[in-house]
Amino acid sequence: MTKWTPSTWRKKPAKHIPEDYPDIAHLAEVEATLKGYPPLVFAGEARRLKERLGEVALGNAFLLQGGDCAESFKEFHPDNLRDMFRVMMQMAVVLTYGAGKPIVKVGRIAGQFGKPRSSAIEERDGVTLPSYRGDNINAMAFTPEARTPDPERLLKAYGQSASTLNLLRAFSTGGYANLRNIHKWTLGFVGESEQTKKYKALCDKITDAMDFMEACGVTPETTPQMAATDYYTSHEGLLLGYEEAMTRIDSTTGRWYDTSAHLLWIGNRTRQLDHAHVEFFRGVENPIAMKISDDLEPDELLRLLDVLNLQNEPGRMTLISRFGHDRVSQGLPKLARTIKSEGRHVVWSCDPMHGNTLKTNSGYKTRPFDKILTEVKNFMQVLHAEGCWPGGVHFEMTGQNVTECLGGSARAVREEDLSSRYHTHCDPRLNANQALELAFLIAEELGSYRKEEETRLAG
Repeated sequence: MTKWTPSTWRKKPAKHIPEDYPDIAHLAEVEATLKGYPPLVFAGEARRLKERLGEVALGNAFLLQGGDCAESFKEFHPDNLRDMFRVMMQMAVVLTYGAGKPIVKVGRIAGQFGKPRSSAIEERDGVTLPSYRGDNINAMAFTPEARTPDPERLLKAYGQSASTLNLLRAFSTGGYANLRNIHKWTLGFVGESEQTKKYKALCDKITDAMDFMEACGVTPETTPQMAATDYYTSHEGLLLGYEEAMTRIDSTTGRWYDTSAHLLWIGNRTRQLDHAHVEFFRGVENPIAMKISDDLEPDELLRLLDVLNLQNEPGRMTLISRFGHDRVSQGLPKLARTIKSEGRHVVWSCDPMHGNTLKTNSGYKTRPFDKILTEVKNFMQVLHAEGCWPGGVHFEMTGQNVTECLGGSARAVREEDLSSRYHTHCDPRLNANQALELAFLIAEELGSYRKEEETRLAG
């Protein structure tokens, strides 16, 4: 391999990066401006996340990665950020209690704007325009002006990401994440659903335990871990010009870090071995992830890992499987066996959303929740049977009261309900009730593995 710099990706083919900016010089000016902006995250934070993901890779923790499908300028509001954070905290509590392991919390946030699209163009009533690619590239309105890529949107995306990070740091360290607040994290619109009742019962147990610990002198004041939490950010590293501009040399280690997020992932459509995205991410020190599906053969996966994680460092590489509920059992075992037999250190995570997308007769893109749950369960059971740790879940959700994914045991979303609160700018997301139900399913599965291990050790 040639010597790496943040710009060597420009010599490689690059998929899903728009080439139709009307003024390339303007784009270059914006990228140069971004190079002078402060980092959004710090190298030490990324190293800390890599250490924690190393524990996930070794089976000692679990990765909870969730957030918006695609962030938008229009829906940017502190209440929306707070509600998303609340749901993530609820899920983390459920998983910690069920799995008996630390939960590494990573948001799809503070940079998750751009989206690869299956077609570069969209046609309506005989009019053809560029597809909407995310608010950091163009706008949703179906007009030539809105759909023309605008470099200035990168600066707005940076500003929104900085504001988002500022608020998330306040939520995670300023007292809102204090375990004494667990009853307050429930969103008002969820009502008295079965999931809410289970969550409240769990909170009562935790509160009783905290009362006991406080009587013994262990309080949030004496134990900071009870009063705050680590919360990290991630997004798909799609627009490499932006990522290059945000890549800086760490003064402590002298190594390159992409300071746009703590963790970045390579999409299923951009993981070609000899293309630009793999070239760029092989050189940054951040923990990285890669989407994988049933079109990936074991030999190709090993070649990708040879490039992206040459030192086989635990925590460096997360593999996010996105097969579809009916294809996990056919496609995942051979990859798991290869990784295990070769002694590769990876975090296995499940994206149950993208392989289960369909379009209804009424024209809405949606995802049946029962298939989402099935894929997660199949993913976990396949890896457990292969002797691998099913260490994470990667999903699209919101704290808003949306009707985008069909089903759910609490206030099940029907096809005729989709139009009432379908707010996504791109793909359908889980609402709070559905996200909490997913957390309980994972916790139950992890709890069963925990009991198996306890029985084995006792015997």
